[in-house]
Parts: sequence; C-alpha cells; structure tokens
Amino acid sequence: MSEFPRHSGSKLGFLTWLRHVKLSRLVIVIFVVFICIFLIVHHLLSDLAPVGESPAGHRSRLKLDHYNEDERLFTAPNLSDEIRKLSKIKASVNNELRDMESKRQTLQTQIMKYQMELERLHSVRETLEREIKLTKLNLDQLKIQKEELDEKYVPILRAPEKILLGQETDLEMLPPKSSSGCQMFSCFDYSRCSLLSRFPVFVYDFQQQKILPPMERFINSSVMSALKKSPYISSDPTKACAFIVVIGQFQDSNTVSTRDINNFLHNLPYWHGDGRNHILINMMRNYKSTDLFANVKTDRAVIVQSTYLDTHFRNKFDIVMPPSLGSADGDVWEELPLVSPIRRKYFLSFWGQYKGIIAQNSAKIEGVEKTSQDFSENDLLSNIESAIVSSLKDIKIADSNEIYTQFSCDSVAPGAINGEWSMCGTDTQRKEILVQSTFSLIIAPSNISYISSTVFQLRLYESLKFGAIPVVLGDYAQLPYDEVVDWKEAAIILPKARASEFYFILRTYTDNNIAAMRLKGRFIFETYFSTTLKIIDTVLAILRTRLSIPAVPVQDVPSLSVFNDSFSPLVLEGFEVNPETDETLGPVESPFPSMIFKENFTQFQSYQAWNKMGQAFNLFPYDAEEKVLPSEAKYFGSGFGFRPIGKGWGGAGKEFSEALGGNLAREQFTIVLLTYKREQVLIGAVQRLKGLPFLNKVIVVWNNPAPPGPQIRWPEIGVPIKVLKMEKNSLNNRFLPFSSIETEAILSVDDDAHLRHDEIVFGFRVWREERDRIVGFPGRYHAWDAQNKMWYYNANYSCELSMVLTGAAFFHKNYAYLYTHFMPQAIREKVDEYINCEDIAMNFLVSHVTRKPPIKVTSRWTFRCPGCPETLSSDIEHFTERHKCINFFVQVYGYMPLLYTQYRVDSVLFKTRLPVEKQKCFKFI
Repeated sequence: MSEFPRHSGSKLGFLTWLRHVKLSRLVIVIFVVFICIFLIVHHLLSDLAPVGESPAGHRSRLKLDHYNEDERLFTAPNLSDEIRKLSKIKASVNNELRDMESKRQTLQTQIMKYQMELERLHSVRETLEREIKLTKLNLDQLKIQKEELDEKYVPILRAPEKILLGQETDLEMLPPKSSSGCQMFSCFDYSRCSLLSRFPVFVYDFQQQKILPPMERFINSSVMSALKKSPYISSDPTKACAFIVVIGQFQDSNTVSTRDINNFLHNLPYWHGDGRNHILINMMRNYKSTDLFANVKTDRAVIVQSTYLDTHFRNKFDIVMPPSLGSADGDVWEELPLVSPIRRKYFLSFWGQYKGIIAQNSAKIEGVEKTSQDFSENDLLSNIESAIVSSLKDIKIADSNEIYTQFSCDSVAPGAINGEWSMCGTDTQRKEILVQSTFSLIIAPSNISYISSTVFQLRLYESLKFGAIPVVLGDYAQLPYDEVVDWKEAAIILPKARASEFYFILRTYTDNNIAAMRLKGRFIFETYFSTTLKIIDTVLAILRTRLSIPAVPVQDVPSLSVFNDSFSPLVLEGFEVNPETDETLGPVESPFPSMIFKENFTQFQSYQAWNKMGQAFNLFPYDAEEKVLPSEAKYFGSGFGFRPIGKGWGGAGKEFSEALGGNLAREQFTIVLLTYKREQVLIGAVQRLKGLPFLNKVIVVWNNPAPPGPQIRWPEIGVPIKVLKMEKNSLNNRFLPFSSIETEAILSVDDDAHLRHDEIVFGFRVWREERDRIVGFPGRYHAWDAQNKMWYYNANYSCELSMVLTGAAFFHKNYAYLYTHFMPQAIREKVDEYINCEDIAMNFLVSHVTRKPPIKVTSRWTFRCPGCPETLSSDIEHFTERHKCINFFVQVYGYMPLLYTQYRVDSVLFKTRLPVEKQKCFKFI
C-alpha cells in the first residue's frame, strides 16, 4: 500500500491516492474506523452512567436497548438513532433551563414587588399606630373635658330641707297641737330621706317590748319574716328614713288600755317627742280588730290599719290596709276559683244581719263623742238601709233564681259595729255562696263615724278572693290603698241613694266587662291582699313613692363561666360559613349594649306601656309606676316606652337593607343557646352565627353537670361567646336574666335549630316593631276538647296559632325577669318535673301580661337539623306532657290567657316563597 502524499491537505493528491488504493483495503480501513468510533462512544456512555448505578447494569440496559441479545450485532443506524435521542434530550434540557430561568426572573420580580409592598405596609402601620396614639390622647383629653363639664354642670343635690322645728333631727320636739291635720309635707321629716338613700327603714324589735301584751302568733312571725325579706330594712337607726312599729293584733285586745299604748309609744328610743317618720302598723287577723289608736296620741306618726274612725283618719297620710287572713308568703292560686264561667249561678248575692238602730239621744258611739248633726246623718242613713232592703226584696221576687239574699242568720260573726250588716255563717258557708256569685253586694256601715270597719274589709277581702265582683253601696267608705289602686276597674262603687237603681246598672255589664273586672280583682288580691309579705311590701312601696324615692332594682343572675380562670378554651380556626343568602342584611358591627334607661323619676312615659305588665304579677307592689322604674337601668333597659326617632332610609337596595328600621337607629340582640350533652351539634350551631349582623353576644347555657371537654375547639365568630355554668339541669335556665345580657332583645335558640341569617335579621326587624310580644318562627296552637273538658296542645299545620315556641324566638329581657322572679313558682316546678313545657310557660306569661298573641315570621313550620338525633318532639309522651302542662297552667292563672291569631309576617325583601295550599291561610305585610 502506497503512502499518503505529503501534501494530504491537498484535495487533488488525496483523490489520486484514492484511485490507486485497493477496494479490499479500503473496506478494512472503514471497518476499523467504525469499530474505533463504537468503542469511543461506548466508553463515553459508560462514563455518563448515573451515580450509584453499576457499569454492568448500565451495559446490560444498553444491550437491551441498542443491539440484539442473540446476534450481538451493532449497526450504524442504531447509533444514529441514539445520537438523535441524545440531541433531543439535550435540547429539552436546554429549554427547561431557559424556562426555569425565566420563572426565576419572574419570581425575583414578584419578590421585589412584595418587599416594596411590605415596606409600604410597615410605613402605613407606623402611621396608623401614631394616629391611634394621637386618637387615644385626644380621647383621654375629651374624657377629662367631659368630667370637667359634668362637674361644672352637675345638678345641685343637697339633703332635703327640714320642715319641722329644730335644727337637729335627734332633738325632741313638742308634739303638734292637733294631729288630725297631718300631711306628708307638714308631719314627715324629708331631711332623713334623700333621693339617693334607697329608703332605709328601721324596725323595732317588737318581741322585746314588755309594756303591751303579746301579739297574735301568726302576726308576730309573718310580719317579722316579711320585713326581713324586704330590701329596704336597715339595722342602723341613725341612717333610717322611717321607723316601723308593729303594735297589733294582740292575743287579748281587751287587756290593752290607751294609757299602755301611749306609754309604749312615747318611750320608744327614736320617738323624739312627736313620732315623726314612725309607721304604726296594726295588722288585722280576725274579727276582734278595732281602731287601736282611736284615743292614742300618735302625734306625727303614720297609722296603718284596717279600721278607722272618720275623726282620726288623715287622707294621703294614714294608710288603709286589708286584713291578713292568708298565709305568710307563697303562691295562693290553689285557693282561688277559676275566672270562668263568666256568669255564675247567682247573678247577685248578699247575706247579712243588720246590727241595731242608732239611738238619737246616745251621747257616745263606740267611745267617741258625736254631735247632734252626726246623729241626724246617721238616722238618714238608717232609713236608707230600709230602702236597700226593700229594693233587694223586690229584686228577689222578680229574679228569684238568680238572686241570693238573706237578711238574717242563725250564727252571727262578731266584729260588726252598730249600724252595720254583720257577717253570717262560717267561712266555708260564705265561700260556697261567693264562688257561685257573679256580683257580691257590700253595704257600707250606716254609722258614718267609721270610714272603714272590720266587717267591711272582711267582706271586700272574701269577694275578691272568690271572684265575686264587689258592688259597694256607700261611696264614703275607704277602700285599701285607694290612692294608688284604681278600684273602678275591679269593683262597682255607688252611693246608697242609687239603691233602687243599682240592679239595673249591673244588668248593663257585658260578659267582657265582667271578665275584665274579675281578672283585675284577682290581680289585686294576689298582688296586695293574699299574704302578709304582699301587704307589708305594698305599705313600704306607698310610703317610698310618696317620697319620690326609686325602687331597688331587681338583680340580674350572675354569669358564672364554666371555664376556670387559668384555662383558655381552644380556638377553632380556618372554617368558613355559608350565610345561605346573597342579600345585604346589614353591617357587622362591634358589640354595644342597649340604651341605658335613665328615666327613674319621669314615671309618666312608662305608665301606659307597663300598666298591663304590672298587672301580671307582683312586678311592682301596687301600680304601674312602681318597681318598673329601677334606680339602675341596665336590667329593664328602655322598657316598652317611647324611643328617640331613628334615621329612616326609605327606598330599597343596599341602604335600605343596612338600615335596621324602627324608631331606634342602632340596636343589637343577644343569642341564648341551651345545650345538654351535644357538643358537636352546639359547635355547629355556633359556627353558623359567624358574620351575623346586629349580633351582640352568644350566651351558651351549659346544662350538663360536667364541664366542656378541654379538647373542644370553640369557633371565632366575631362576637364574645359566654359559656355559663348552671347549678342544675333545668329548662328554666334558658330564661334566666343573666348579667352578661346587655341588650333588650334576646333570641332564644335551641342548639339543633337551623336558622338562616336572613331569617334571623328579618325576625329581629319585626320584633323591633312589636317589642312587647314573642316574635319567632315555629308556630303552635291550643284547642279545647268539649267532650273531655280539657285543653290540648297541637303542633299540626293550621291557619291560626296561639304560641310561638322559644326554641327560635325573640323576646324582651323584661320577660326573663318576670319568668324568673314573679311568675308563680308552681309553673317553674312543673317544667322541672316534666323537663318540658318551658316554651309554653313563656307564651302563657307574655299573653297574660300583654293580652296579645305572639307573632310568627316566615312560612317555615319546622327547622332543618342535619345529623341531629331523634328529638323529644317525636315522642308521644312528649305531647302528653304538654297537654297536661297547658291544663295545669290554666289552673294557676285561673283562665286561658293564650289568644289566637291568623296574622303572620312575611318579607317581600327576602323573597319568601309559599306553597299554594298555604297562601290562603295568612295575611301579609
């Protein structure tokens, strides 16, 4: 083989050499070259094998991928494909690198933007912190200015002026020349009774007095018990506004002389010569009661008793009290007959025997000197008694089946004065007649030297107790507490000259008139007459009102948390709640309490609004302006009275939705959730409240004796959640007036009730227009079974209702006070007995107080509760107990207070859709 030309780079020389070389040699050279290339590539690929992978394994994989296992042949096309694959991989890697570099540059740009935004936010934060500090400084300055202005413009308040002689209260004074002209402004020392004193009263220990004989045992124990329960009693006589002396009724009144009573009174340590600010109580328990102070020098002391001579009674100063014939304290509903039937067996009844004829020449009447003019008047009244008897006999002849009259009796009750109709028979015999009488005739004594007598007060007491409307002939007689009780609402008072016409007047009274008067009479008896405690409370309330001193407020129930001070409940984070509506429901604001009621002394505004409220129970001792006006307003709020005018938006849309409506621009409500051993259901119910407008606070009434588990996570919903510990498991706990409830509106909700936000807000809007009613969602009604003579509870769909269940309803906080403190205890005990019926009890209470039915909102009759266990309402026993509850509550109230309504409030704003079959049942607004 010839050598290569020296000038191999020359193209011509290479071609010349190629023409002279042999073909076989050329093939061998090419083959060797390919073998060398293959070995070089194989070596290079072996060096590129992944870390940790053995060359043998890599070679095996190459063998499987690039040449045949059996023939072990390698061809040039396989090598080209491999090279192309490697090129593609390289290109792909390059593209990915370029993409990653582009993304890296983009991320760096975003990071720079975020860093700039973070720096801007830091700057804004610093600015806001400076503004907050400046605002706090301005607020502190404004507070200081406000305090200065308050001090500058504070009303001048000094001790009341002394209206009595003497510079010091403890100096003894000469008694007045005549005590018959005493009035509060002339005989009572106001300087001891500041408006802010809270009416402190000191009670003499009448068990230690030795001058007078011992008092009747019941009077002794019951009066002392009643005084101990009064919030006005003070043990410090130096700070007392009034001094109470209980001086009767004695066990043996015949042994009490006028001298003994005079000595006893004038030896009292704080009598100070004239008895100013002393209250002398002569409690009547039986027929032996007389005017104990007829000839006693009581000076400037206020006398409280049942029997008065006209020459000794000082109007608007002394107090006529009813007899204490009932128990010391407690409910008396079991002793009272039902209000129905309205018209009883006897339309009118009277049973009595006239005692003697007043002699014209007698020098004394019951130990009191009278003039001849007085005798002439008594003779005239005696003649009128004959006319009354004649009229009653004529009436008896005309309506013998409806009139019960007897003018003589076999057994005469003692205690009647001359010129008075004595009481006949026993207490049981008189009761049998009165419970069958629509009206009861009471004839005032013809002896006008008495403006109130023992028998007269006893007749009035029995008539009110047994539901016979009193018909008083003799408008000169003094009725108990007449300066504050409107007796025309419960009794018919006529002059004796109308004796021949009063029966015609009675016949004009309709069933509605009779029912209203009987209800009012029952209220007066239960509130002011029924027990010794009620009598004493009323006397103190009258005196306090005369002095214009506000009542001590009813106390809230303390809100005791189930968590220890050292324990912090776990917080549930990261949950979202679907409000189930796209409507604008209103702004979500920070919690704020309801307006504080400051009208402690302006009583006229709240009188009309609270008059019916006071008629329900002993909310106030005697009239609407009493205890309804507390000295601290947070428990009664603004009541149901007048409100400042809010801003009305009108129109429609977002502005209208955000304006809550009503006459108060801003207001919130508190949700009270009752739960027992259903933690997960409770947490779900609380979660759904997140973002609810106008919500102030959530109160969880934890009825489970065991505290919540430490693993429970409580959701953050934007408002405080208070989990309160209960002393016992009771459904009555849901209506306790907790101190943590700072709003007038309460939404009572069961933990398994599923309410949408729009439904809650709409219900709140409706409640603001009807603040004295229950406004809620599930409606129920009661029905009378004429065959079985009993009431039934019904939960079926109907076109009318009489109850709205408090498992989802708004009500005023005032009803929580009434339910807890003033509703008969027997009702709360029945709720605990059945563990049921608390919602029915609240409906009875509100309807009894307002004489209005509740208001149902939206068309839903039941509520969704996904995942809840079987409820009590599906149990037959549950309905049986509710039937029993309704009939028991009727017995306690004496009548059925629930009222039917076909009225329901639906909202056009929230687009409520009704089934066709229900649209005919309801009215709309």
